[in-house]
Amino acid sequence: MKNTALTDKHIALGAKMVPFAGFNMPVQYSGINDEHETVRTAVGVFDVSHMGEFILKGEHALDLIQRISSNDASKLYDGKIQYAYIPNEDGGIVDDFLVYRIDATTYFLVVNASNIEKDWNWISKYNTQGVEMKDISDQTSLFAVQGPKAADALQALTAIELASMEYYSFQKGTFAGVENVLISATGYTGAGGFEIYVANEDAPKVWDAIFEAGADFGIKPIGLGARDTLRLEKGFCLYGNDIDDTTSPLEAGLGWVTKFTKDFVNSANLKAQKEAGVSKKLVGFEVIDRGIARHDYEIVDAEGTKIGRVTSGTQSPTLKKSIGLGYVDNAFSKEGTEIYIAIRDKKIKAVVTKAPFVK
Repeated sequence: MKNTALTDKHIALGAKMVPFAGFNMPVQYSGINDEHETVRTAVGVFDVSHMGEFILKGEHALDLIQRISSNDASKLYDGKIQYAYIPNEDGGIVDDFLVYRIDATTYFLVVNASNIEKDWNWISKYNTQGVEMKDISDQTSLFAVQGPKAADALQALTAIELASMEYYSFQKGTFAGVENVLISATGYTGAGGFEIYVANEDAPKVWDAIFEAGADFGIKPIGLGARDTLRLEKGFCLYGNDIDDTTSPLEAGLGWVTKFTKDFVNSANLKAQKEAGVSKKLVGFEVIDRGIARHDYEIVDAEGTKIGRVTSGTQSPTLKKSIGLGYVDNAFSKEGTEIYIAIRDKKIKAVVTKAPFVK
């Protein structure tokens, strides 16, 4: 099991450590609800150094990205980021990822921790024009500083004007005395904030500087448990739960990052599926009765007939109610439709709700 550059600090802070995607990761410190509330109202720091980072460089780098990505990366400009997914050849999803344009011939890709090797091999398979590829995942640390006070908490550490950074953009500069740090504004919590990419050797120094600068803003370390509840309140997909190699991106609601203005892997089949219409959809739901929907629970109709399955579910710390995501047959996908979650031998009533659950 791999450690991040901050593992010793997490243990010293009393974090509960768990295996996740092959890494020893902090799942919680003070408790998921407290950490969740910290991010929604103030500022928290996640160590997400387990994520993967690739650099693609060369005159055909864009061509390669266009081939393997569902989105249209030709729309990017220097300093801009794009969300997309990597389609497989069978109608499913290899991974969802971020594309950062450094310049016209240099791109920075951020992929999910559990898929680093799979994604690398997949992209390499389509690299037929000699694009220089470099996997810097093992040399790179990543902190997500999230919450409404994130810009104020971090501003003393850099000359980059954080509050005015455009959503889904990035800049490089000096941060906490370290040069050439990449700072982006994407976020997986819906609470605003920034991602800080640094070399592993600089990670402890930068981590300490962030907490020192954020002390007056109520900054706290946040584990993966709250990361999951935060993203679910916003209806964000988690690879391995809501999307995977077997799920259709169109059924998952990812049509908005599926651009048929270019050819990409399996684009013809996905276009045909779009024209024919999907038979099921990924929907959000709120549980009305008492009970928490969990991953892979069956979704049934009033008669108990299976109509789908839960992909993600939790007790929302903000709403104080159980929420979830799941695939259901088209007939049950309309907002306001009553559905039922099969929990052991009971049917728990729920209602289809449009995400995000927390506005």
